[in-house]
Amino acid sequence: MASPTEIRKGRVIMHQGTPHLVLEMMHRTQGRQAGFVQTTLRNLNSGSSTTSKFRSTDSVEFCHTESRKLEFSYIDQEGHHFMDPESFEDTILPSSTLEDQKSFLVENNLYDVLFVNDRPVQVQLPAAVEMKVVEAPEAIRGDTAGNVQKPVTTESGLIVQVPLFIKEGEVIRVSTEEKTYLGRA
Repeated sequence: MASPTEIRKGRVIMHQGTPHLVLEMMHRTQGRQAGFVQTTLRNLNSGSSTTSKFRSTDSVEFCHTESRKLEFSYIDQEGHHFMDPESFEDTILPSSTLEDQKSFLVENNLYDVLFVNDRPVQVQLPAAVEMKVVEAPEAIRGDTAGNVQKPVTTESGLIVQVPLFIKEGEVIRVSTEEKTYLGRA
């Protein structure tokens, strides 16, 4: 058990019997009262976020975490399959835990997978992902006034607004935070 003042962004703690990822933390003090740590936590089992306060007298249990680079292989009814490139061991993450990240998973790419107590719980996406454009409408002649963009579909099914010169078959970089076009790869 540890003190709440040791809580840091990115660490995993046990809260109400389930592992929670610390998204934000702020140490606060109020006049004559004892200080507390206010946190925003994401439940790693359900994916929901919550705000919690920990008084300085509380104790916190940190979970053993490990991040491994795994290669995304395929999707089936069991979930998303990731393979360890060294041991060729298959790791399955349920589709329900990857709701926000599904559209950035490209086959044969390496991703960091967070393990809590030797159990995979979350994919940690990079800042940008390279994806191939599989469907792009042709630009209409005369559509060059200003910063005109068109929607294209990537290999994962994500629809992104890109400049008119991007064609089908090109590889583009997409921001995983804003889901926006960053440039050609």
